[in-house]
Amino acid sequence: MRGLSIAGAHTDVGKTYVACALIRAAVAQGRRVGVQKPVVSGFDPDDWGESDPGRLLRALGLAPTELLLDAVSPLRFRAPLSPPMAARAEGRSLVYAQVIEACRPFLGDTQADLKIFEGAGGIMSPIAEDGLCAHLHAEAGLPAVLVGGSYLGSISHTLTAIAALEGFGVPIHAVVISQSADPEAPDFDQTVESVSRFAGRPVVAARRGEERWARDLL
Repeated sequence: MRGLSIAGAHTDVGKTYVACALIRAAVAQGRRVGVQKPVVSGFDPDDWGESDPGRLLRALGLAPTELLLDAVSPLRFRAPLSPPMAARAEGRSLVYAQVIEACRPFLGDTQADLKIFEGAGGIMSPIAEDGLCAHLHAEAGLPAVLVGGSYLGSISHTLTAIAALEGFGVPIHAVVISQSADPEAPDFDQTVESVSRFAGRPVVAARRGEERWARDLL
């Protein structure tokens, strides 16, 4: 497997958590891993250690530096909004061609044993003024790991995201349900079972604090 594209059924469902778990599992196997999350919003340049790119770099075992940050997440915006809205808040315009240009060196790299490519927000979220995150996953040409949540409403979001990825011609390598930290969330096991039943495919349960499942996806 040359790479995986981490897609989300919704925003803040655990895409970066899943990406980091896969990175750690691959590194433990002695594989050379390349990582990119090309577009990040809600990014504080003065305190980014716990940001998504900071977490991805730590999963690789690398100390976060500005040079590595530029390689992992070249397009960064402060406002916690969709990327084109966050860009507009800074007086900038983000078009799809810019996103693709930022991804091209990473996607063309032949040195990594495994590439982990992470999108922004849900798969039908705008990634640019003229493109959706789903367009980016299709352009990447990598099988997707679709990450869904376990909050109320997540079953519908995940099943809808499966249909959307299929509609964009993105092959789905796995569906992962990330356990919610909310104690009031619906029963996790029942959520996983329901998604699996209606998705017509096995679904991976990513319980909080466990990462054994990640090895089986590589």
